[in-house]
This record gives sequence, C-alpha cells and structure tokens, in this order.
Amino acid sequence: MTERPLPPRTRGVIALLEANCTVCMICARECPDWCIHIDSHTETVQQEGAARPRQLNVLDRFAIDYGQCLYCGICVEVCPFDALHWAPEHDYPGTGDNAVAELVHERVDLGKWVDQVPPPPPLDAAAEPAPEAAPGRPSRGAPGTGTRPGALSGRTRRPGG
Repeated sequence: MTERPLPPRTRGVIALLEANCTVCMICARECPDWCIHIDSHTETVQQEGAARPRQLNVLDRFAIDYGQCLYCGICVEVCPFDALHWAPEHDYPGTGDNAVAELVHERVDLGKWVDQVPPPPPLDAAAEPAPEAAPGRPSRGAPGTGTRPGALSGRTRRPGG
C-alpha cells in the first residue's frame, strides 16, 4: 500500500526549538488542558560593560503529556518567540506495557522533531504587499531620528484628526 502525502496543515506533534524558548510560560498558562509542564530556574549573569547583573531564566524541563493534549494548537499560536511548531510526526505513542508513560515527551524528544517541521507556505502571489515592503518607502534611520517610519516630521496634522 502506498502512503499518501499528508495535507499541508496536518497536525502531528509539537516540536520545541529550545534556543527560542525564554521560559515565559505563556504556552503553559494558555493550554486549556494543562498538558505542558515547565520547570526553570533563574541565574544571575554579569554582562561585560553592564552596570548591573542581569537575571536570566534557564529551562530545566519542558514536557508535553500527549495523553492529555487536545492538539488545539493554542500553545503554538501564542508563543511570541516561535519556540513551538507543528511537526508532521504522528506515529509516536507507545503501545507496550509503558504506553501511558511514553505519552509524556520531554524536551529532548520534542527537540528531535524540529528537523521535521516543514517550512512556512509561500506567500500568496495575489496578496497585497505588506506596508513595510512597499516600494518607495523611506529607509529606516538611526534610533530616535525623525526619519524612522511613522515619524511626524514633514507632515501637518489636520484639525480634529
């Protein structure tokens, strides 16, 4: 039997790109069934040239219990740092004596699936270009200068507007 390709928006498992995770815990708070378990600690880091040391959150544990997961994708959508992605893997649950325990995947397992995450689909050719990419848009100046996008220099305000 030949295997058919999966549709582009198929949901399989959630892959963790650990380098992007800042331990903000938004994914765990927004999960409707609380299947995401995160443990972390804070380290003090002294950066060269900084007046004060900086507090840095360090990820100790990131686990997803797929026995509880609804596969709703809320965690993927709310992650502001693109640390969570859908991977097309779907043959992951255990079937032996430890089947229930095998449904909890730790960060090592979640990180293995990052290589399987498909690239984002191309933009629609018929769509309007983003305002940021519009031709003739002034280039961005240095921070705090009047040439940055949205600056009011050279414009007049209308009364009542």
